[in-house]
Amino acid sequence: MGNLVMTYLNPRVCLVGCAVATSVLLLTSCTSEEGKDKAGDSSPSSAPSTSATATGPSEKKVTQQAQAALVAVQSGKFFASGAERVTDGVHTETILTEGKNYELNLVCIGSGSAQLSFTPATTGSEATIPCDQALVQQRITGHGSVRINVDGAKGATGVIAWQVDAV
Repeated sequence: MGNLVMTYLNPRVCLVGCAVATSVLLLTSCTSEEGKDKAGDSSPSSAPSTSATATGPSEKKVTQQAQAALVAVQSGKFFASGAERVTDGVHTETILTEGKNYELNLVCIGSGSAQLSFTPATTGSEATIPCDQALVQQRITGHGSVRINVDGAKGATGVIAWQVDAV
């Protein structure tokens, strides 16, 4: 009989992989549904329908790139993550343990920039996030219910991926 090889896979790696896969599937399904709606509501000669269909696959690829960049720099115990179009922005609310430190990692791939803010404001510092594939990291402090907002600047395009790690 052959040798049996057992491999140990860190549960955190599995969790991050599942979160990335889920985010990609959710973003892809939203993109697919949106493309179907536009195609059904517009005439065959309509430009928006054509451009929405043409940008779908590249958006998926960019989303995967952004999420892969975050997985590579995980800075603690995975807590939460997501990915959104820059035009939609990130508007997420989560419960962070009062006084505990977290690391927020953001990557924006596309063009232009986005503005990061928090509610309550004492959670972290406002910052401008360039959509140039650079990783932006910020230490944040839990205050119970925390809202993280990232709004794209006028004309900004692309995908923003974010991840919160407990440190």
